Amino acid sequence: MAKIDVLNLKGAKVGTLDLADEIFGAVNEDLLWEAVKHYRAAQRAGTHATKNRKLVSGSGKKLWRQKGTGRARVGSIRSPLWRHGGTVHGPQPRSYEYRFPRKKLLGALRSALAAKFADGKLTVVESFELADHKTKSFRSALEALNSDKTALVIAGGENRNLELGSRNLEGIELMRPTEVHPYHLLRFDRTIVARDAMERWQESLRKSASHRAAAEQPETPARRKPRVQKSRTEVGQ
Repeated sequence: MAKIDVLNLKGAKVGTLDLADEIFGAVNEDLLWEAVKHYRAAQRAGTHATKNRKLVSGSGKKLWRQKGTGRARVGSIRSPLWRHGGTVHGPQPRSYEYRFPRKKLLGALRSALAAKFADGKLTVVESFELADHKTKSFRSALEALNSDKTALVIAGGENRNLELGSRNLEGIELMRPTEVHPYHLLRFDRTIVARDAMERWQESLRKSASHRAAAEQPETPARRKPRVQKSRTEVGQ
């Protein structure tokens, strides 16, 4: 079982935390790609639209009579064959979101955490107990934790000082464990998690991993009782 150091907001080691092998094991890159693709598809606005011959402006009057002019027959100036006419089979407003199985999402979350830990980009802090709500104080804590780029801060419960101190920092996102998507873990350079949130989060992910492992195990066939061969004398009686 792997271990990770637990730091305080000054960057000093105050303990260690055991990491479950079911979570921080192998990284499934294909599953991560599917999870990121699903998330980005759901974020698309899908507001693109074109005008068909019903919506484009222009008179609906027949331009000339059907026969006898020597020209091609035409019914409306809004025809798609004409310049400034309607568009045929153009894009229309739609949603790009699709269903993604929850088991695959939890598996991608475990892979994203394992990838962060393997890259040394996962930091666990004892607690986010800030003295005040100033942005400068939280910026100093991030510098002590060697977070000089973007960071995803994960904490559970209500922490007003943390919310106010982190909201004005560019590249810093504060989330709860239940709101985290694998895309968020891969998007930010470093992930900083509170110890209590990490313990509850790890326990929840471990349950999903154990259920999946149990489901993948092949079922053992039930043993049948050996059949007793009767002798001829017993059959005759």
